[in-house]
Amino acid sequence: MKIARDRYLNQIISHKHNGLIKIISGIRRSGKSYLLSELFQKHLLGSGVKKDHIIHLALDDYAKREYRNPDNCYQYVKASIKDEKMHYLLLDEVQMMGNFEDVLNGFLHIKNLDVYVTGSNSKFLSTDVVTEFRGRGDEIRVFPLSFKEFFDAFGDHFEDAWRQYYTFGGMPLAVLQNTDDEKVKYLKDLFLETYFKDIEERNNIKNNQELSELTDIIASCVGCLINPQKLSDTFQTLKHSDISAPTIKTYLNYLEDSFILDKVLRYDIKGKKYINTPSKYYFTDVGLRNARLHFRQLEESHLMENVIYNELKIRGFEVDIGELDIYEKTNESYKPKKIEVDFIANKGNKKYYIQSALSMPTEEKQIQEKRPLLKINDSFKKIIVTKNDIMPYFDDNGILTLGLKDFLLQDEL
Repeated sequence: MKIARDRYLNQIISHKHNGLIKIISGIRRSGKSYLLSELFQKHLLGSGVKKDHIIHLALDDYAKREYRNPDNCYQYVKASIKDEKMHYLLLDEVQMMGNFEDVLNGFLHIKNLDVYVTGSNSKFLSTDVVTEFRGRGDEIRVFPLSFKEFFDAFGDHFEDAWRQYYTFGGMPLAVLQNTDDEKVKYLKDLFLETYFKDIEERNNIKNNQELSELTDIIASCVGCLINPQKLSDTFQTLKHSDISAPTIKTYLNYLEDSFILDKVLRYDIKGKKYINTPSKYYFTDVGLRNARLHFRQLEESHLMENVIYNELKIRGFEVDIGELDIYEKTNESYKPKKIEVDFIANKGNKKYYIQSALSMPTEEKQIQEKRPLLKINDSFKKIIVTKNDIMPYFDDNGILTLGLKDFLLQDEL
């Protein structure tokens, strides 16, 4: 079954011939290669590009392993350029090549070569692209299937599709499995056979038991504040492990570098400054998160929060956790208290304050969800997303409440 990935395909098409290296990044098995070698290549052929002007190398293919050598790769590409017309290089999993930065910079000097690469390691993006390409790298981040992509391909009734999605997530090959048992096996195997092995080999980890246990702890604490020092104390108490806070930070960085986790900082809304510790972590795919916990902790409220976070990232927003200091009256005195806004979504001059609420059955619950938003003294839009299927409405304070279905399926809302 064909799964449309128009959001990313259109981004790639719009970046053609811009003189930059187009870097399609994201977690392994999220569909980057399919996007590049199938959808984009089909677009090129449909646009009149001859097949012999498309150079495709998948470096994770054992049969192409010789091209992991940078000299072999460079010479092969040079020899494949037939004439002065534009050629297109589609290079999968470029981080598997040694000194790939030099090779890609070399390709930039070939005027009739338009370069597209995929990568699954954010260090390759955050560090090497900035320092080595000096502004000549153009990143397009690919995520697992959004709910809308999933729903358009497989959905019929929203409730059934939502239950499937928050259980098994949006990894393309997972949703294509025929049975729930096959989906469970695929997601569990991804961690053991792909992600953890990648992290171990890339970072020379000899014993991955602590990394595995740390991943499980983060999975069980989605939406909670994570403090590495407290985690270290927990390991010492419960696991009799002497893993230190710096080591925990390092392991969390490895999970981020592999696009498995996203770290989200807290932002002091009134003080207008970031608070580095503790932070929150969300899984790039909730199915992967559930697989780590053997599908035993399917708390819909936490999973909905994770899905909303991912949806904001897919739409190109930078996302923070909002924090406010207020004074709450207790008897005859006022005591300081910290309250939280689930998400602050920023893109250009747009800013939204967003609360995730599974349900608001009582007036007390509505007041609880609105209180942080009402304490913010600026004119940016304030939104509550609730699981209930409701007509979107504004209250007297200008707060927009809308249903999860509308939020996920209608970008314009």
